[in-house]
Amino acid sequence: MKIASYETFLVPPRWLFLKITTTTGISGWGEPVIEGKARTVETAVHELLDQLNDADPFRIEDIWEQLYRSSFYRGGPVLMSAIAGIDQALWDIKGKALNVPIYQLLGGAVRDKIRVYSWVGGDRPSNVAAEALARKKIGFTAIKMNATEELQIVDSYEKIRAVVARVKAIRDACGPDFGIAVDFHGRVCKPMAKILAKALEPFDLMFIEEPVLSQNNEDLAKIAQLTKTPIATGERMFSRWDFKELLASGNVDVIQPDLSHAGGITEAKKIASMAESYDVAVAFHCPLGPIALAACLQVDATVYNAFIQEQSLGIHYNKTNDLLDYISNPSVFHYEDGFVNIPQAPGLGVEVNEALVREKASSSPDWHNPIWRHPDGTIAEW
Repeated sequence: MKIASYETFLVPPRWLFLKITTTTGISGWGEPVIEGKARTVETAVHELLDQLNDADPFRIEDIWEQLYRSSFYRGGPVLMSAIAGIDQALWDIKGKALNVPIYQLLGGAVRDKIRVYSWVGGDRPSNVAAEALARKKIGFTAIKMNATEELQIVDSYEKIRAVVARVKAIRDACGPDFGIAVDFHGRVCKPMAKILAKALEPFDLMFIEEPVLSQNNEDLAKIAQLTKTPIATGERMFSRWDFKELLASGNVDVIQPDLSHAGGITEAKKIASMAESYDVAVAFHCPLGPIALAACLQVDATVYNAFIQEQSLGIHYNKTNDLLDYISNPSVFHYEDGFVNIPQAPGLGVEVNEALVREKASSSPDWHNPIWRHPDGTIAEW
């Protein structure tokens, strides 16, 4: 069996799918994308796959090392996202060829299902209590929300009080044991992050996410001194080398590598194992499509320290198409009592609706991150 051909498909709302086909006719799917930079990653995917004509798709580790190490300039979001999608597709091929789900090739499962959380509130959070209660009523046991709108480096306590009021409303509506995660989203710089982290402590949050940008991870120590709330970060970190200093610092409780950004299944499994040795939990980042989620669940099955999984059903980005639209077996992502079962079909465990993918890709979307500005005209972090 050799790699024979590949195709990429840019589909709404903002996803890039990859199909790799082998000489035996078995195909595998991956989701290599950076939200808002899908076409950039698509170019990188094509450049990397052009090196793999006639390669053996079973040699996943060797192909990963070739794609990573043969690039003199390596790492970073674009190249690692391209590698991630290729890696996912190769694992999908191998699982299908051997007629087993991918987790069986990674050592077998340590769990049968994993807890999931749902998003509420949108980019500029509002109406969060009603949305959280609605999620609870349909069976979710945890949600995540953006903390704030735009925040300047030093901003007003009025905005801090508004965040606290929203979180309190969720806690009052959903009860003391409902999981609440608050995503600072890199919008909060260190001076305000210290204030906000301390102000949110009384609400027994599941975690606060990315309280400062990953470029400023050294500041997590200051925040950790101010709160008992678990600190999560990692969606903008792309390899085991990016994570090693963070884990060694002892200032993180939950890491969140993204299987479509951080080198795919092969690399994410290694990052998770590194975290386990530091007694750090894993909650893979995944506000993306069904292929990315399926890849996460296959790795979740084998990662002892994974405790919850992000998923995008109903997320505010999915305005034209949603998580289940592009697969023919949507029941694979059936959520019950706040959990989802690990997919059991061969490979990734999802059946891609290729006809719909091709139809939607014929008018490719051009989604970009919004550009925000502060009242004084300076650029705001989105």
